[in-house]
Amino acid sequence: MPETVWIAEELFVILQEQGARLSGSVETKRPCASFGFTAIIRFVKKTVVIAELEARKLLHDPTELFTRAVQPTLWLLVFGQVFTRMRAIPTGDMRYIDFMAPGILAQCVLFVAIFYGIAVIWERDLGIVQKLLASPTPRTALVLGKALAAGVRCLTLGFFIYALCALLDVKLKWHPFALAGVLLVLLISAALFSTLSLIIACIVKSRERFMGIGQMITMPLFFTSNAIYPITIMPNWLKVLSHINPLTYQVDALRAMMLAGGASQYGLISDFGILIAATTLLVILGGWLYPRVAT
Repeated sequence: MPETVWIAEELFVILQEQGARLSGSVETKRPCASFGFTAIIRFVKKTVVIAELEARKLLHDPTELFTRAVQPTLWLLVFGQVFTRMRAIPTGDMRYIDFMAPGILAQCVLFVAIFYGIAVIWERDLGIVQKLLASPTPRTALVLGKALAAGVRCLTLGFFIYALCALLDVKLKWHPFALAGVLLVLLISAALFSTLSLIIACIVKSRERFMGIGQMITMPLFFTSNAIYPITIMPNWLKVLSHINPLTYQVDALRAMMLAGGASQYGLISDFGILIAATTLLVILGGWLYPRVAT
């Protein structure tokens, strides 16, 4: 906790310095295009500062990564191995452990990102949120920076899952563009679910309520997706829920780019489009709700 306070104090100082420099360098007359470009650069710089300092928390407590890696390891080692031998779930010509590997990677991202919002409640109790709100930083930059930091955590776990899949002889695709696509999906989906988590934190404002809601929505999101079984074997009502579940499109994109011979059911353009659109809407909503957590 002292490290969190120290990082937050450093963040506040940096944001104040950036605001002072940028406001002090305003010219008397500036073309609209130049002003718009400057505003974008300012927004990006502050977002990166937030993300970089949020990611530093991971260095102070790396044990979180090991604890988060236990559950997906058990899913792949136990559930994946057993059901591959049973052949109880129809996956066509693909082995079941190959089929479920992208789903477990998506599950890992979901379970890490969906509880990220509790840090906002801790920061409020320590007075950090109030200081951030007093800094000359757009609320959406605060939200997006935290979302990108969650993506960094998920990427770290993604490397572990990839290594475990390689040891289990999952038929992975090692093409550089495919790997870059997987990294991009992990970043976007981590930003999506961490922003959803932040929105929940801004509404409930209590650690106990937040943990209850987080635990309540994680498993329905996971089991109403195509993570561990194909949509074709679902009942009709579950298919409807699956089609409106963003995790479904994350898994679909991962399955196409992660596996040798994998294919997207909806098309990668649709997968990325839905994930980016949902993330953008949540970031805007999160920026609007963020001041509420301090009240």
